[in-house]
Amino acid sequence: MLEDRYIGLAHGNGGRYMRELIAEIFARHLANPGLDTRLDAAAIDLGDGGVTFMTTDGFIVQPLEFPGGSIGSLAVHGTVNDLAVCGAEPKFLTLNAFIEEGLEVAALDRIVADLAAAARATGVAVVAGDTKVVPRGEGGGLYLATTGVGVRPTGCHYALENIQAGDRVLVSGPVGDHGICVMLARGDFDISGDVRSDSASVLPLTRAARDFPGVRFMRDPTRGGLASVAHEIATATQLTVRLRELDIPVRDPVQMVCEMLGYDPYYLACEGRVVAVVAAEQADDLLAAWRDMEQGAGAAMIGTVEPGNDRVILETSVLGERLLEELEEDPLPRIC
Repeated sequence: MLEDRYIGLAHGNGGRYMRELIAEIFARHLANPGLDTRLDAAAIDLGDGGVTFMTTDGFIVQPLEFPGGSIGSLAVHGTVNDLAVCGAEPKFLTLNAFIEEGLEVAALDRIVADLAAAARATGVAVVAGDTKVVPRGEGGGLYLATTGVGVRPTGCHYALENIQAGDRVLVSGPVGDHGICVMLARGDFDISGDVRSDSASVLPLTRAARDFPGVRFMRDPTRGGLASVAHEIATATQLTVRLRELDIPVRDPVQMVCEMLGYDPYYLACEGRVVAVVAAEQADDLLAAWRDMEQGAGAAMIGTVEPGNDRVILETSVLGERLLEELEEDPLPRIC
């Protein structure tokens, strides 16, 4: 139940507080047959016989530019990926830019060029947009908002309701890269490291997954990271998600920073990864297909969906178990 009197950063972190906020305010007022707040993109009927998907997103990352990307490329990748994990082929984007007075024109030019390059590489066109300028001190330099439209091939259907006990959980690569990269780029701590954001289009990965009818569900683990996706699965299915720490890929520099600062990499955002739930008999084949691709070279099978209560269990590296609780406080705000 939403009991807070005021909005806090935790209401935007992808965890329980955000879920309650969406359910009790936005979904309550905007309820209609097409609105499903559990999905990254909505299927809309345009009367043309196809399955069209639409998604929308906002980007407030700080700093605006970071190793491996910028708010511009991130806006494209984030929107495209929300469509891709639904099985759709992204086609068009709209772009809204909220620019703070005082932003350097050269910085804006670099960011928009980065956005355009990401759109071209992904094969989407930015077909409409709007620009606003807010007074100095009333923004973070630049905020972007996007809407994406794509089309899903017939016969392709991914949903939480498809997941069954015995299914396997896969991730397409190391987790936590984006969250730690952005944190280091802020310079808030006297720590340096060679960590780049994983910001990228996941379309190659989701296209490969479409060849496997045993794929039940896919999600890109952005805000709230891998742990929040696991909780989404457990809550929707009322099953237990069991993850194996030894099998979850985390880069050494990311793990080192997490240990130094007390972060948990499983809750940190990724911007170029896919979590997939797939039937056990096809899990090895999908894993092999991903590992044959450059973007999926670090893919791993990391867990299983089991009978039981809606909870997420982590088998630790010391052969113990611990519950991964649902995210409440935001460990790293403004990372996407």
